[in-house]
Amino acid sequence: MMTTITGHGSITCVRRDTPLQRKGCATTCRFITATVLLTALAVLASASMSAQGKPATDKTPQQARPAGAASDWSSTPTSERAFKVKLEFNRWHDVAELQADMRTLEKAYPKFLKYISLGKSYGGRDIAAMIVNNPDTGADTTKPGMYIEANIHGNEIQGGEVCTYTIWYLMENYGKLDRITRLVDERAFYIVPTVNPDGRDYFMHGPGGNARSGHLPVDDDNDYQFDEDGPEDLNGNGVIEQIRKYVPGQGTHRKSAVDPRAVEPVKPGDVGDYVLLGQEGVDHDGDGRVGEDGVGSYDPNRNYPADWQPNYVQGGAMDYPFQLPEAKAVNDFLLAHPNVAGLQTYHNSGGMILRSPGAEQTGEYPAADVRVYDEIGRNGERMLPFYRYLVIWSGLYTVHGGVTDWGNDTLGILSFSNELWNGGQYFTSPELKEQQKDPESPIAPRVANYFFNDYLEFGDEVTEWKAFKHPQFGDVEIGGAFRKTFGRVPPRFMNEELCHRNMAFTLYQADEMPQMSMGEAKVEKIADGIFKVWVDLVNNKVTPTILAKAAMNNVVPPDLLTIDGKGVDVLSASWVPSKWRPGVAPMIDQKDLKRIMVRNGQPGHSTRTVQFLVKGTGSITVKYASVKGGTVQKSIALQ
Repeated sequence: MMTTITGHGSITCVRRDTPLQRKGCATTCRFITATVLLTALAVLASASMSAQGKPATDKTPQQARPAGAASDWSSTPTSERAFKVKLEFNRWHDVAELQADMRTLEKAYPKFLKYISLGKSYGGRDIAAMIVNNPDTGADTTKPGMYIEANIHGNEIQGGEVCTYTIWYLMENYGKLDRITRLVDERAFYIVPTVNPDGRDYFMHGPGGNARSGHLPVDDDNDYQFDEDGPEDLNGNGVIEQIRKYVPGQGTHRKSAVDPRAVEPVKPGDVGDYVLLGQEGVDHDGDGRVGEDGVGSYDPNRNYPADWQPNYVQGGAMDYPFQLPEAKAVNDFLLAHPNVAGLQTYHNSGGMILRSPGAEQTGEYPAADVRVYDEIGRNGERMLPFYRYLVIWSGLYTVHGGVTDWGNDTLGILSFSNELWNGGQYFTSPELKEQQKDPESPIAPRVANYFFNDYLEFGDEVTEWKAFKHPQFGDVEIGGAFRKTFGRVPPRFMNEELCHRNMAFTLYQADEMPQMSMGEAKVEKIADGIFKVWVDLVNNKVTPTILAKAAMNNVVPPDLLTIDGKGVDVLSASWVPSKWRPGVAPMIDQKDLKRIMVRNGQPGHSTRTVQFLVKGTGSITVKYASVKGGTVQKSIALQ
């Protein structure tokens, strides 16, 4: 039922615009009439007060608005935080732009950020890095350190954006998100957006061919010439494309029936109309090959000493470890920062969270270390859809002399390598995955990339075949290639999610680096001047202060447990098997019980209780110092 009020105050009860004639309506109408009359009297009184100069409401005329008008919230602070520094993560940056962004961040957050250079690349470019640390909570070298690098391979560019995103996110959310604030207060971060600036700029400014390598000259084809016959962009469109020649009825390939831009081999016994002549370029040294000796052509991630093998075993390894200036600069920095307890090196692609060993022959890691890697890696799979947690040699391929083996085996650093981007992310829903099983589908695997290019990239990523007069092959067609930014890197509009998820995984690893603290302390008087002292040593994180492999290799200094007090002697010290169940505590058999070396460190997720028998009075200070887990101490009164 509705009530309609006419301009003269008459009232009609209606339902669906039809007057009601039922008897029960009279009572309702009388009630509504009384209500309306009272409202009218209130309005008249308000108008009378206004006429006498008294405000009718507590609002100014500008604030008053007609009944039912939309509220004006423009003066109310937004719930969405504004960014202090605005950076772009939906496009790729060359070296100068990356470094400019880092400088901008340093200028905006000078207390927390310090821009440094690890050294120079072969081409003379700075290997720029950022130290993220809160000096109010201590120097960076006194805290567990997280080393994050990217772009060791020049064409694997998106890791550079993940690194700058990480710096930006830590700063923009410090003091706003408790977990980010705690991370910056408790940890130090060393972030290197591009370890291979020569390769990155060659990829960004050149056509992309041979950009994986660094730029130290190498003779790839053993003709005593260096880098003389690389891929060339003959038609000047910025892409290294394919060359095909039209030979009707004499070829090995034909146009694809599904998409004519693609060529496919003919079945045995059939003939096609095209032959493929390789990638775009010219045979400069007359050996009948095109593009076989381009810039560099080695692998920068095969030049580290851990399980290094010569070129005839591991291609691209160079002549000896640390021959490359970029690898040596990274090593020098890590040796100068033994507090680094976590390492992440971003690569592409395939969607993987990788750990060493890189080669089966080196053997699996100790079970205690594998448990740590497994916990972090499997949680990483939950954070990174389409990524799998794998061991390098069994899940990818054999790698000798890689940086993760060097980090784990020789520096005692828990080391991961994320292969950024998975091609399965182009079509993600279960329905689309089901469609891809149909070979005739427009998103079947062999043509799916063309569909994505046409409908989501608007044709930006594929080059069309065009006629070309080749100086050696005559009349040919050049084209049929995806641009250098397709396939191994995500579409630009999908990159920010990639940055955030991978950053989140790496910050999770950083949070799980060892973090020593002192727990409960208890004192019991045995006799005059003789006391038993119990102290709990705590590491609530998953990573131990010393990895089992590092302890086996003696590559990390022992943790030190010290006790200090004026006139205090330590008569004995022992590890208590269980503080909740009294029993015999094994003695610590070391000469100097005021300075106990803990060679295996403090395990992850553990509390260990040490028991001292001391002679003296006053107070003592118990300190636990770990190179990778930090230093903590506690003062205890002997009473």
